[in-house]
Amino acid sequence: MKVCVVGSGGREHALALALGRSADVEVTPGNPGMPTVTSEGYKITVTDAPPEAVDADLVVVGPEQPLVDGLADRLRALGRQVFGPGADGARLEGSKAFMKDLLAEARVPTARHGTFDVLDEATAFLRELPGPWVVKTDGLAAGKGVLVTDSIEEAEADLAAKLSGSSFGDAGRKVVVEEALAGPECSVLALCDGKRVVPLAPAQDFKRVADGDQGPNTGGMGAYSPVPVANERLVDRVLDEAVEPLLGVLRRRGIDYRGVLYAGLILTDEGPKVLEYNVRFGDPETQVVLPRLDEDLTGVLAEAAAGRLRTEPRSRQDACVCVVLASEGYPISSRTGDVIEGLGAAGAREGVEVLHAGTRLDDDGRIVSAGGRVVDVCALGPSIREARERAYRAICDISWPGMHYRTDIAALAASSVPSTSGSAGPSMHLEQARRFS
Repeated sequence: MKVCVVGSGGREHALALALGRSADVEVTPGNPGMPTVTSEGYKITVTDAPPEAVDADLVVVGPEQPLVDGLADRLRALGRQVFGPGADGARLEGSKAFMKDLLAEARVPTARHGTFDVLDEATAFLRELPGPWVVKTDGLAAGKGVLVTDSIEEAEADLAAKLSGSSFGDAGRKVVVEEALAGPECSVLALCDGKRVVPLAPAQDFKRVADGDQGPNTGGMGAYSPVPVANERLVDRVLDEAVEPLLGVLRRRGIDYRGVLYAGLILTDEGPKVLEYNVRFGDPETQVVLPRLDEDLTGVLAEAAAGRLRTEPRSRQDACVCVVLASEGYPISSRTGDVIEGLGAAGAREGVEVLHAGTRLDDDGRIVSAGGRVVDVCALGPSIREARERAYRAICDISWPGMHYRTDIAALAASSVPSTSGSAGPSMHLEQARRFS
């Protein structure tokens, strides 16, 4: 089988490697780290051809923007098998207001919220909430359109900037204002074939740029899997309360959803509540979930694309930790063009895979930085602690001017205390976590 992967980042690199265990993979537009022959003998190549021009048995769309723009619909009209929702289903991520409307219709637990395009109304609702406060762009903002703050002055200034279009353009001219939820964060990626849904292993990501969950939100600075608080009972509860009801609403609206439904959750004292849905594989969650997959990913995604999902994906007992290496200035700005040293040495370490997230080749054939999140260092190990140690040892091999990363990815989980990355709440011990699982 030949598979086409659409995208160029670390998520697509991870997808290509996982699919390359059982298929030849062509990635468009890809990145310099992708071309390889896998240990199973399958080829991963890159092309600059548009997805419509790639001759493949299955197309897997990585990023959200092409899905929102209707790429899956155009490919299906050409007779292709596609893993990824059409534009109607992709509105779940393309519009947070639309998502919140569906949550209400499906009676899925979520934060108290309101949707606004008028500043005075948004400010009045904001002042009704106890704080901390959350302000989100309605449209896509590359994972950076969310403000979580303890300062109502900062929240009001962010509202003004977004609604005026000065901070995120048209994506911010409508906003969702909501209460901040307290508790550990967890991501559950579910594979859907339009009727049936099966979960992959949960992961936890780290959204803030700096250690201790400080600084602005990013697209994600790291992740790990498995998640100590997310046992099988909790995943079943998430499917029952947050995924199946939503898919029921989509079916009633005539939306045939074939692809990933990513539920971003806060595990509150009252139980799991949905922060957001994404309509594609999470980044960097994919980088820690797929290496643990003890299944033929090509076959599973092909089943889902055909509307005949039968396989129950299983995961290995190993743990996986991913640390994102970012460029100087990220996420506010991104310095690019710096030569990256040590990628080969890092990737040669036991259990380590170095994925390219934002790189390119310069005129001299050297790999240089080409974005905000530049490299993902991922490591497998028999425990979270060992996987984490392998990842951070490998990072010592890599360097470029201005490189920065978090030093606390999976640190609490490695110490047998669940991490609360990305949340505004306190840490939660495993005994407490059992209350909602």
